[in-house]
Amino acid sequence: MSKNFYVTTPIYYVNGDPHVGSAYTTIAADVIARYKKTMGYDVFFLTGTDEHGQKVEETAKQKGYTPQEWTDIMAPKFVEMWKALNIEYTDFIRTTEPRHKEAVKKILKKVYENGDIYKGEYSGKYCVSCETFVPENQIVNGNHCPDCGKELRVVKEESYFFKMSKYQDALLAHIDSHPDFILPRSRKNEVISFIKQGLQDLSISRNTFEWGIPIEFAPGHITYVWFDALTNYLTAVGYENNPELFDKFWTNGEVVHLLGKDIVRFHAIIWPCMLLSAGVKLPDNIVAHGWWTSEGEKMSKSKGNVVDPVAETKKYGVDAFRYCLLREVQFGNDGDYSTKSVVTRINSDLANDLGNLLNRTLGMYKKYFNGVIAAGTTRDAFDDEIENLWNETLKEVTEQMNIVQFSKSLEAIWKFISRLNKYIDETMPWALAKDEDKKDRLAVVMNHLVNGLYKTAVMIYPCMPTAAQKIWDQLGVQKPVRDAKVAEVEGWDLLPAGHVLGNAEPIFPRLDLEALEPKKDPMAIDPELVIENAVDISEFDKLKIQVVEILEAGKIAGADKLLKFKVSVGDHARQIVSGIAKSYPEPEKLVGKKVLAITNLKTVKLRGEVSQGMLLSTEDKVNGLKLVEVDKSVVVGSRAK
Repeated sequence: MSKNFYVTTPIYYVNGDPHVGSAYTTIAADVIARYKKTMGYDVFFLTGTDEHGQKVEETAKQKGYTPQEWTDIMAPKFVEMWKALNIEYTDFIRTTEPRHKEAVKKILKKVYENGDIYKGEYSGKYCVSCETFVPENQIVNGNHCPDCGKELRVVKEESYFFKMSKYQDALLAHIDSHPDFILPRSRKNEVISFIKQGLQDLSISRNTFEWGIPIEFAPGHITYVWFDALTNYLTAVGYENNPELFDKFWTNGEVVHLLGKDIVRFHAIIWPCMLLSAGVKLPDNIVAHGWWTSEGEKMSKSKGNVVDPVAETKKYGVDAFRYCLLREVQFGNDGDYSTKSVVTRINSDLANDLGNLLNRTLGMYKKYFNGVIAAGTTRDAFDDEIENLWNETLKEVTEQMNIVQFSKSLEAIWKFISRLNKYIDETMPWALAKDEDKKDRLAVVMNHLVNGLYKTAVMIYPCMPTAAQKIWDQLGVQKPVRDAKVAEVEGWDLLPAGHVLGNAEPIFPRLDLEALEPKKDPMAIDPELVIENAVDISEFDKLKIQVVEILEAGKIAGADKLLKFKVSVGDHARQIVSGIAKSYPEPEKLVGKKVLAITNLKTVKLRGEVSQGMLLSTEDKVNGLKLVEVDKSVVVGSRAK
């Protein structure tokens, strides 16, 4: 089996600052990269930034910059955060670099020469935010993107298309024959279901804006941003100019892509189809993780609950932050980040279990043997249990890390740490120390403890490199833990007789939850409140919000969520369709009520019914969707100000 390992994060879009989601993916990639090194692999770890596309061009213009100037401002923010989080990547790629442009030109040429690109015209709905066209059968809420929820634009333009449909059967066959190609398995089932609906050919060029990589065989066209962005994984390992490096890490290496679940389709469908056409090996694993909430709620600037990774590391320490992110939730599932859970995890796992074990062990060794390793041979069954559990721990960690399950891997390590703490209570070194005839047995016990800590440092190093080094330092080990290999710590007696141990110092001090999370008055005025998606009054005034009276209300055949209303606007009546059927199972009871509606929206058709406005409603966890009712005395047609 190849001992070359290549792991990537998605390249992060430069239109926003790095956040806890991007930190999570990058920390995960850093941990798997460090782990593979401890297993003796040659490792290449890639991260970077995605810098082309219409959204970047428009944002740069709004900010008063050229697109290149804007990306030059934003890209370093990711470099700075990865430094703060102790990320050791091999390469940081920017899609505006010359090497990447050459790689994109190369793969386009390969796919084109293979007969998989043709000229046509695209007319359809386009999401600028996601940089993707949305088929009619995937559009939600009238004219909105199914992924980000933003309104779609109608685009009609000449385009070059990639024959993605040609590779539908080959892709399904590959997924079927490689059960771990898409992880977790729940994501795989979603992808298979999507493919079986029928893959459409992919528009891979744009000619309505300029910020992108030109296509040599298509004058006036630039490369579709996803075709451009995905190719970065090839660029960094020399696809365009370094065949030796490319053969090592891609063709003959284990290739793992880590990413958020929102972009799994691009990576598990478009990307492999591109590679099949270009004659390039497919990646071994595409691993999608879930989303993070904060204190049980979706993160939002206006709520002030966006988790700032750098601020969290200053509060808890980098290693503790990394540990809590990876330990708290199974990779692939959604997770909630809360101060209480972080403090509890640090106090329980790090301060109590690991920190206390280190302090007790070194304290006793200093007291009983002056901190110098003593030889011993008297064993009992407790020693066998510890050694057998260590062998099981190694096996479990290997299995879980191979399927990128960080929380389960750490759980196995902490089971071993807990067993060492129990071992102290079972063997009672303080009792053995009182009997001179049991000094030999005491040495065996204490050596199992220091050896266990030595091994533990190697196992936690990928997640907590600084803490691991501190443990080795306190054990008196005069070498960097980063150079350790798991194979070297499989046995025992790693610290020879006569080795001098260091002094115990707390690595993870206990935290006070109340001090970290002072109670705030939720109704206090915050002068620094950040208004999310703020609009000025002129934009608000463009909306015509009027009081309407419901004259008729009923269901639409075949539509579970939609209701049809006939409303009076005062001087005329109109029809409005609204997706509130589940909240109003008896819509006829709404007749006669006065509610608010936006009356200057463009007319649309929903399930064949014309909708000439939008009824305003509220939504909460208790009541669901509820129409905004107004006092019956208010005149119909009155405008909200």
